[in-house]
Amino acid sequence: MTQKYANYQDIDKEQLQIDIEKIKETIGAPTEEDFQHLLKLQSWGRASTIVGFLLIILVSYLEVTHAISSLEFWSIAVLAATLIGIGNVSRWANTTHPILHGAYDKVPNIPYKYTKAGYARGVNRYFHWLDWIKPEAWEYEHNIMHHYHLGEVDDPDNVEQNLQWLIQSKAPMWLRYLFVYLFAGTWKFTYYAPNTLRILENKERRKRKEEETFHYEFSPFTQNGLELWKNFYLPYGIVKFVILPLLFFPLGMEAILNAFIILVMAEFIANIHSFLVIVPNHSAEDIYMFNEPHKSQGEFYLRQIMGSVNYNTGSDLIDFAHGWLNYQVEHHLFPNLPLSQYQKMQPIVKEVCKKHNLEYRQESVFKRAYMTIELMVGNAKLLRVDGI
Repeated sequence: MTQKYANYQDIDKEQLQIDIEKIKETIGAPTEEDFQHLLKLQSWGRASTIVGFLLIILVSYLEVTHAISSLEFWSIAVLAATLIGIGNVSRWANTTHPILHGAYDKVPNIPYKYTKAGYARGVNRYFHWLDWIKPEAWEYEHNIMHHYHLGEVDDPDNVEQNLQWLIQSKAPMWLRYLFVYLFAGTWKFTYYAPNTLRILENKERRKRKEEETFHYEFSPFTQNGLELWKNFYLPYGIVKFVILPLLFFPLGMEAILNAFIILVMAEFIANIHSFLVIVPNHSAEDIYMFNEPHKSQGEFYLRQIMGSVNYNTGSDLIDFAHGWLNYQVEHHLFPNLPLSQYQKMQPIVKEVCKKHNLEYRQESVFKRAYMTIELMVGNAKLLRVDGI
């Protein structure tokens, strides 16, 4: 029998606020232990990347010496690409994401480079988080516009809203699915990089009382497009697909080509992996959308619960594979906490939801991805709260 949960309007939002904020008090302030946990996750991501590159050396050497079959070559190549892709996602999800939320700023004697103010700024971007995306642009788009406008029109990551052009189109369903699959494999540079720059530009436009822009600028002959290519597309592309393959020159031209192919595969895998763990967090037919901003802190907490879903959780290894995005409910309630604290607070959050008769959604990431794709192609819709 399906459980009947409380209606949005019937939730005691003031009491919910009291109960939620008690959780943070129970968990306590961030400690050195939380920081050491971050360093462990960072080392796992780096190890994955290093092993992936070592496998490129191995497979190239075996190919040069004719000691490997075609099947063996591609088996090792795919494994290398997968490990490099996992390292790529880990740098974003397990390291950059919490640091740019300021999650470790209050740890005593925290090194400056692990603080929000010191991470990936200026030239340090090349050493801390070299990617297609501008750190400051993603920080504003994600930390401010997404977290504090979840499920609203102003939420830049509202999938249903962003894909109305596809949902309302006359494209056959097979073509819609094909688009979604291709998008998933390229979305970091086809969506996130230009969209975050657009959102940051709109922030400046509002200050100047100018009209906002609703279109990405890919052309290098526009102001934002030039910044996108000059400072993000080209630097990342040159380092990743030119400089790194050239490092294999001592093993010959075949090794350079092997490295290039594997790194392209790794980029595709990293896009698929990040899409899988990020997009389904707030996008399915059982997730709510809101027409108005929240009016109180208690209502804010309520929306984070009703507008988010968790994946399976458990060990550090399981959580690492999900980029710690499997604690999305807890993260949206308290976005500036260390990752390790979400594990501690999850059972308490579940109890609070049970007390208020709120649904705490938690399912397999693959099931949630399927539900998200159905939303993206127009076979499902986000839930609406009447009058909200």
